[in-house]
Amino acid sequence: MRPFPLVPRRRFLGVQFGRRRSSRRGLGDEVAGTRPYRPGDLIAHIHWAASARLSEARGTDEFVVREFFAEQAPRVALVRDRRPGMAIHAAPSPWLDKRAAAEAAERLIEVSAAAEQGELVSVDGALRHPVQRRPGGARKAETGGAYDAPETSLSVALEALVQQSTVLPTGSFVFVVSDFLVPVPARLWLRLRALRWDVVPVIVQDPVWEQTFPRVGGVVLPVGDPVSGNVEDVWVSAREARERARANEQRLDELLGRFRRLGFDPVLVATSDPREIADRFRAWADRRRRLWTVQA
Repeated sequence: MRPFPLVPRRRFLGVQFGRRRSSRRGLGDEVAGTRPYRPGDLIAHIHWAASARLSEARGTDEFVVREFFAEQAPRVALVRDRRPGMAIHAAPSPWLDKRAAAEAAERLIEVSAAAEQGELVSVDGALRHPVQRRPGGARKAETGGAYDAPETSLSVALEALVQQSTVLPTGSFVFVVSDFLVPVPARLWLRLRALRWDVVPVIVQDPVWEQTFPRVGGVVLPVGDPVSGNVEDVWVSAREARERARANEQRLDELLGRFRRLGFDPVLVATSDPREIADRFRAWADRRRRLWTVQA
């Protein structure tokens, strides 16, 4: 699976894509300042002009070296929604296999974090300890598991991440994979924004039945309960179908609008094909690169 570049919303001078400038000194490209030479310093780091001026002022041989901000690999948090509603329509269903779509997106995010040598923080509200750090990046995709979490599990996961905010420095990526059909309290989104993380909602919704609704009328549709697995036949009139389509389209528009007002940058996933999902994330990265050009 080909990774996508982790392009931050804000450009950091002298730091490559997906990288962050650390506050500590070390190996990097951006000059942090100067200091007196110490044995063991690299000759290439000597600031010759400053050394000459200081030597002339003091009448002795003095050397000054440049210090650099150390590069820091990005830290990535992957927040997983494990509600039963995220595991519906498995193959051979003709509709979106939401579990396969979500797990393909999660694997791609993990692979991309590993490609940047970043540290991955996995967050799952269904676990006893929702926030788990994986030093050294994601070397092996961790997907699967039961989809039996309560309806509030995504809010629980985000709350846990906020409570342990020290695991993520400013500018870290936070990918939240869900259909977002169960609302998350507004206060939680505001707290995430206040922490100055780069929040990326990954919206997994069926393009026919959740983003809108088909033009059906006077037909009986089999409707399944994702929790119990029971299926019932439901009569849908043409009027009900139109109202459902308007409601679903409005719900998606409001969701996208809310995220954009918060300064988040959502990715809409409407397929379980890993190649098409990768295309969506690469388009997300390209959009951010173009934004850099506009801001330059």
